[in-house]
This record gives sequence, C-alpha cells and structure tokens, in this order.
Amino acid sequence: MTKDLIPAHGDLPEPLDLTVPEEARDDFLAEASRLKKVPVSDADLSTVYRFGDGALSPLTGPMDREVYDRVLEEEVIEYNGRLYAWTIPLAFPVTAELAKQLSPGEKVALVNSRGEIVATLELTDVFPWDKRKYLTRVYLTERFDHPGGDMVLKADGDKDYLIGGKIQVLPQPKHPRFGKYVLRPREVRELIRQKGWERVVAFQTRNPLHRAHEYALVYGLETLLRQGYNAGACLNPLIGETKGDDVPADVRMRTYEALIEQRALGDGDSDPALWGPRGESVPDRVILVGLDIKMFYAGPKEAVMHAIYRQNFGFTDIIIGRKHADAPYHDGTPIWGDFDAQEIFKRLRGDLKIKPLCVGFAAYYESVGRVDLMENHPNEKPVSISGKEIRAALREGRPVDPRIMRESTARILAEAMAQK
Repeated sequence: MTKDLIPAHGDLPEPLDLTVPEEARDDFLAEASRLKKVPVSDADLSTVYRFGDGALSPLTGPMDREVYDRVLEEEVIEYNGRLYAWTIPLAFPVTAELAKQLSPGEKVALVNSRGEIVATLELTDVFPWDKRKYLTRVYLTERFDHPGGDMVLKADGDKDYLIGGKIQVLPQPKHPRFGKYVLRPREVRELIRQKGWERVVAFQTRNPLHRAHEYALVYGLETLLRQGYNAGACLNPLIGETKGDDVPADVRMRTYEALIEQRALGDGDSDPALWGPRGESVPDRVILVGLDIKMFYAGPKEAVMHAIYRQNFGFTDIIIGRKHADAPYHDGTPIWGDFDAQEIFKRLRGDLKIKPLCVGFAAYYESVGRVDLMENHPNEKPVSISGKEIRAALREGRPVDPRIMRESTARILAEAMAQK
C-alpha cells in the first residue's frame, strides 16, 4: 500500500476480497448446488456483494448474535483486539420455518429472488430477531411509522430470525447501463493511486442534484484544496435498493454523467480565485463512482456506515450535510435534528479513519449571483423553490429555475417523467 492511501476499516492495508475467483466458479457452483438454499431479498442482495468485494471490511460475513448485539449496545465491533466504529448491525433475515432447518457449522447457498446462487455461507449462528430493539436502537425512536419500520415490520414481516456466518460470493453482475461506474474497493483505490490524490472527499447522494446539493461537493473539494492538498472528489451516488418514490438509478446516473461531461458541475458556484490560477475547473478533479448498497434511511447511524464504506474504497473524507440519510415519519415530522448526522461523529466509541467534512445549508443568493452557504447570509432571503414545485414543472414540461437546478438535469428528469 502506498503510504498516502488510507487503510481499510480495521486498519487493514487493503479491503478484504471474499469473491470467488473466475477459475474456481464452476467448482463453486457445483458444490453450492448441493447445499440447502437460503433466499436473500433484493434489498439485502447488495449487502451480500459488499461483503464479497470488501466494502464491509473487516467483516467476513453477516454478524452472529454477540457481534450484532454489541453493535446495537455500543456501536462498535472488535477486530484484532481493537474497537472500531460500527452503527448498524448486519445479518440476513430468515423465516422461523427455515431457521429450524439451519444449524451453526452448516454451509448453505444464498440465492437471489430468481433462485440463482450468489454466495455460500458457513453458518456461525441462527438467532431470534428482536425487531423492536433493532428499530429503537438504530433509528433512535420508539415510533415505527417510518421507512425503516416499514422495511423491518412489513417487507421482512414474515422473518423473525437472523443468520450469521462466513461468506464466499460470486462477482456481482454488471448492470448494462451503468455497471462501468460500479467498481470494487480495490479498483477505486487503484484509480486514486493513478490520480496521485492525497485526499479524496466522497459526496453521497440518492437524488438528482440541485445546485445546492452540488455546492456541498464543491465546498468539500475546495476546502481540501485550500488546505494545500492535492485533492479530488468523488460523486458517489447510491444505486442500490431505495424507496419506491426515489428517482430510478439509471435516470439519476444520466444526470450525473451530464453534469461532468458538459462541465456544468460547480459552474458559477466555484471560486474563480482558487481555480483560475490552476487552469482547472471542478469537473477536472471529480470522478463518478456508483455505490450499490442497501439504504436504511437511518439518519445519524447510517451516516457513520456511509463513512465506513467510503473508507474501504480509499476515500479520506466524506461530506456530511444536513439531514444526511434522512427520512421523516409518515406524518412528515422529522425523526432527527437537521445536523444530528454531523454530531454523531463527535462521540464515536471506536476507531474511524475517514473524516466527516461537515457542510451547512446552501441556497442561491441574488446578492452574490451564485449558491453559497446560508450561514454567510444571515439577513438575506435566498431564492427558494419547493420540491413539489420542481416536480410539477417537470411533469408539465415547464423549465425549472436554472438557479435551482441545471438545465441538463431538469431536461433528463422531464424526459424520464414523460416516458413514465
């Protein structure tokens, strides 16, 4: 490992690699076909693959009860005698009927919703799932009327047991449209080495970008450059299982591609005094990498998990903005405070090398003719437009205010809505 690359979580020089080599694929499938089949939901399938490629290092598979409960109680895992931050426990749900047929020490085949083998799991534990404890500890609320509650009590409503063990995983099939952007952690680390960047800040999103969203990435990159680092940024959208009302991943990826290819990212909102002397603009220092992970909509706890993934990919910093990984109760009231996801990093009980790069609210201000942090304009009213207004304009084919959203993003979203 080059000295300037951040270690993987667990102080590993490189992320683990638990994928089946191509030359062993036939033998692996022949053995797995004789094993008991355990189905994995589409939502959990990405977690299987992230165990495989090392994005969940230093874990070697889903957690047993002891590790699972310690995460709920203490927000840590222990590895090689040291404590590391970990805030959402990961194990695979099964029905009570299937759980009765499984025993620690047994090897099973994990299959997707089409019955295809995706991995094998050497079971270390089969244990009851205390769903209420899980929900109250992860979501920090006694209420269950939120997306996380729906996932556990409805989507997994018939599954009352969890399984843990050591996993071996087949490589994830490449999506025909955007698979080229979904890289393994070791591949992203090699890309960072090729760029020669000392610091790389990841910007996570599950939405098409408004200019205020863009500004968070611009702010993070410019912060590192001003500190004197040879720095880059990664536009790192989630493309795994998300809520039904989120914009589909293939549509979102087209909007991100356009922002970079048309060099619109940061246009008008970046600092010319910083970029001018460099002969560069923001897109010159941005890479686009999709991340296929399950979305928990767990606010502060999920922000830490998002940081762990990014450390394993080699990023040194992650932008944490307002309402990171947020979703409200079903009645629209907030579960957490606007900046709770930033505060949680101040009280971690285990090691985490990646740093949160905290960003406040941003908006377009006529006084400066660009997007800026609201804290810099305490007595000014920004240009504002609601998400509801944007969706209405897109549906009706009306232009969206370019001070709010880039023309290329609005056009792609409008076309997708018209086709739908």
